[in-house]
Amino acid sequence: MNESLLLPLLVFLPFLGTLISYCIGRKNELARDIFAWVLVISEFAVTMGLFLMYNQKVGQEAILDCYIPEICGMGIGFTLDGFRLIYVMIAALMWMMTTLLSREYFVHHENRNRFYTFFLLTLGATMGVFLSADLYTTFIFFEIMSFTSYVWVAQEENGESLRAAATYLAVAIIGGLVMLMGIFLLYNQLGTVKISELMEAAASTNNETLLYSVGVCLLVGFGAKAGAFPLHVWLPKAHPVAPAPASALLSGILTKTGVFGILVVSSNMFFHDPLWGKLILTLGVITMFGGALLAVFSIDLKRTLACSSMSQIGFIMVGIGMQGIIGEDNGLAVDGTFVHMINHSLIKLLLFMISGVIYMNAHALDLNAIRGFGRKKRLIKVLFLIGALVIAGIPMFSGYISKTLLHESIVEYHGGTIYTVIEWIFLVSGGLTLAYMTKLFVAIFVEKNKDEKLQAKYDEKKKYMNPISGIAVTVSGIILFVWGLFPHAVIEKVAAMGDKFMHFVGHRHEVHYFNWINLKGAVITLVIGSLVYFLIIRLLLMKEGNYVNRWPKWFDMENLIYRPILLGVFPFIGGVIARVCDSFMDTVVVILRKTIYKDTPTKTERIEGNVVTDFLGNIMNFFTGLVAKIKRNITGKEPAIKKDYVHILAVRYDEFKEDALVIGRSLSFGFMLLGIGLVLTLIYIILI
Repeated sequence: MNESLLLPLLVFLPFLGTLISYCIGRKNELARDIFAWVLVISEFAVTMGLFLMYNQKVGQEAILDCYIPEICGMGIGFTLDGFRLIYVMIAALMWMMTTLLSREYFVHHENRNRFYTFFLLTLGATMGVFLSADLYTTFIFFEIMSFTSYVWVAQEENGESLRAAATYLAVAIIGGLVMLMGIFLLYNQLGTVKISELMEAAASTNNETLLYSVGVCLLVGFGAKAGAFPLHVWLPKAHPVAPAPASALLSGILTKTGVFGILVVSSNMFFHDPLWGKLILTLGVITMFGGALLAVFSIDLKRTLACSSMSQIGFIMVGIGMQGIIGEDNGLAVDGTFVHMINHSLIKLLLFMISGVIYMNAHALDLNAIRGFGRKKRLIKVLFLIGALVIAGIPMFSGYISKTLLHESIVEYHGGTIYTVIEWIFLVSGGLTLAYMTKLFVAIFVEKNKDEKLQAKYDEKKKYMNPISGIAVTVSGIILFVWGLFPHAVIEKVAAMGDKFMHFVGHRHEVHYFNWINLKGAVITLVIGSLVYFLIIRLLLMKEGNYVNRWPKWFDMENLIYRPILLGVFPFIGGVIARVCDSFMDTVVVILRKTIYKDTPTKTERIEGNVVTDFLGNIMNFFTGLVAKIKRNITGKEPAIKKDYVHILAVRYDEFKEDALVIGRSLSFGFMLLGIGLVLTLIYIILI
């Protein structure tokens, strides 16, 4: 078998499986669920086979390429390198685990068959994005992914979910259109959209202004999906209303397709470009701190995790920005970016699945309602704690490794006072992360619920998930825990697999993760997090022992800025422009008709009818008048009211023209003509 065919297999197998799954689901839901399990496990098995194949080829050409011509005009291309391999493995792993959880999660939900249909379609589209060899292929699957994942957000079909889905789709469509414009400009400027050719083509162009314009267009499209500021508005709203398995994928993997695109642009078109790096760094710092701040104020479990995702995307963008600023010696930023991407995917897989388990039992996500749910549930308590410690960057866990690499890339740059400020924002954001994760853990697994009866009900519930769901959650937690135990033997080797994708060819110096210089950053983060938790969350964000959301309701970028502009200002401006243009054209037409094209009616100009109706009408008027005159001479009586047949025939002619126009424009008339044409063609073939 040609190894390259495995790439389109990863992409199109879920598409084919979708049709089979839907048909099975109409007859038997259990059979559909089992089929979906087999499909996603097969997908993961293929990625594992590719991983083994990749390791055997280290030192040789470790890339697979596959091009399928004439699809969508330009054809689509797939390629595989170390970075792409890791992310298709993670995508397959996440789909496998969330599919195992989905059967129990959706047992009392409606439209389950619809969910599975779009669930599998999105898997194929996501694989297509990560394996894409050119931006045209990226765009095709990126847009498929946006539309299919929209159904996830709207799954519950209530007011909140439909509004969040509309926001998600609007951001995705606007971002996609801007991205497409960037791809058109890029192809016109460089003559290629193939990712492997972009760096050389961009380096040879002289029009830097246009290149930056293209970069900004692509950044808008990819940044919207990543949840980066200022296009993050969909993320805190879509994740809480989507089903937990979908939330895990939206947060853990779909946002990474946006990061993938930002990396493609940054590592190829703007390779070691300080100006571009500063732009990404600025957006990353705002996203990092803003998401953490929103999470501190949130009192909804899934919304807190969603805002956390926004913040962690900011951490990743800081790493991407530092790659461009530092230049050749950017090994710390390269490794930190890739490792934190992996960490965040695995963290959100675990935490959102646990939130799904909580929702299945408590049917609530508000911290005051689910307070104390996990006090006597040791398994999910330990697993949630692992996720919290990893995302907070506590030493001995993988989050500490990636955040240390990112932190050190800022510290070692020596860029002046501004980078000292950025370093402190980085540490404060890490402290906020610790604070809001502590809030979640204490509320759910330590404190007692204010309602004693509800607390007793929570404590008595021993079987809170079935064995299959338990396997999915437990294995996800074990993978996340074990992944962080071997920073040098495992994490650094996996990080090196992203070098080719990010074009890193420099020298890596050994990082001593547990010396005081590196531990100091973690200690500062711990101190900041503790102060925020005890002085802000416990004192200011609680009232009478209950968690309260003190974030101003009016301070919502979507309602404050985007909706008024898109639904108010833009339509108003467009309406004014349309009225001005309409009035202007009317004025021009009037002026032209009064001057150059002045109307000059001729003597023969006909008011109604045509030559035939006028001729026939005059004849009929003549004979009618002659008959009337004869009758008057014979009888001596005046004839009845005289009819004007010229006018009558003209009116009949106008009615005939109007009926013919309506018929001619009708679909049935078109089909009739088509049928007549086919009959005449058949007669011609038979006779000739």
